[in-house]
Amino acid sequence: MDDIRHAIPSSSERFMPLLRRHMRESGLAYRSEQTYTHWIKRFIHYHKLRHPRDMGVVEVEEFLTYLSVDKFCAINTQKIVLNALVYLYKRYLELSLEGLNFKPARQYRRLPVVYSQSEIQAILVHLNGTHRLLVELMYGAGLRSAELLSLRIKDIDFGSNNIVVRSGKGNKDRTTILPQALIPALRRQIEKVRILHAEDVAAGFGEVYLPDALERKYPRAASEIAWQFLFPSSRVGPCPRTGVIRRHHLHPSALAKHIRHAVKSAGVHKPARAHAFRHSFATHLLESGYDLRTIQELLGHSDISTTEIYTHVVNRGGKGVLSPMDRLPTPLDSGVSEHCPEYRLAG
Repeated sequence: MDDIRHAIPSSSERFMPLLRRHMRESGLAYRSEQTYTHWIKRFIHYHKLRHPRDMGVVEVEEFLTYLSVDKFCAINTQKIVLNALVYLYKRYLELSLEGLNFKPARQYRRLPVVYSQSEIQAILVHLNGTHRLLVELMYGAGLRSAELLSLRIKDIDFGSNNIVVRSGKGNKDRTTILPQALIPALRRQIEKVRILHAEDVAAGFGEVYLPDALERKYPRAASEIAWQFLFPSSRVGPCPRTGVIRRHHLHPSALAKHIRHAVKSAGVHKPARAHAFRHSFATHLLESGYDLRTIQELLGHSDISTTEIYTHVVNRGGKGVLSPMDRLPTPLDSGVSEHCPEYRLAG
């Protein structure tokens, strides 16, 4: 239940619990809270556990330069760390960080990992049941793994052929396409969840975690079938926030494990990443002639420049250019041209 906000002791006066409470009062997404606290802890430990109030611009510059020069971090990582430290000093401690001067990380453009359609078919052969459906949805609807695992039954709209993504990256909602080929499997999955939920209710539990204040607003929703996770965990456990025994969704590590096994078994010599299926979704749509704006909306990108990365990996034969190698006459089986002296000697 890593995506559920842990309870913060109301009586604690320690630094990190107070910082976390400030983040929640400021409305930060839980993923941002986790990321910011991680890097703030790293910053404090790097400076031998000195209190942030006793440090300032010099220490922030030193830490950011250390990440760039000694740890070779990516520029996006350095930006995230900078955002975390700016939040710490400007918003929480209300101290200035003006005039920062640090060694910026180098800007490297990394092309995304994309599987071809034949590779995806080969990978799917080595997946079964729920895990196959999970991968098919990532590829068929362009979902991030966290968005996929957070889906609830009510988010599958068979009437409008849409999948509703709630609180995606940036805490934004969006809709994406519902692949027609997956409708029978999704209906079977929903029926499995219905049976499992009935068993949970009979066993004395059956409530699911609800985000924000929905549990107070809709007190009966937690036990309704519509709010159950589409891909529930095989086990129940205590909620880290309330201690209530509940069934959460599948853990992302279980999905990642099956993907690694399937990619290796399929003989695909590319990194085994869940996110690669989302990249493949975008790339194959672009290859099919769909415009960037449409793909941007389906992926939920706030900036189209993020979507434009797929123009660099789309299968257009090197941006439509025919290699001069492909203009050469077809070589003979011997690999020796008939115009060469070696060919005449061989004859």
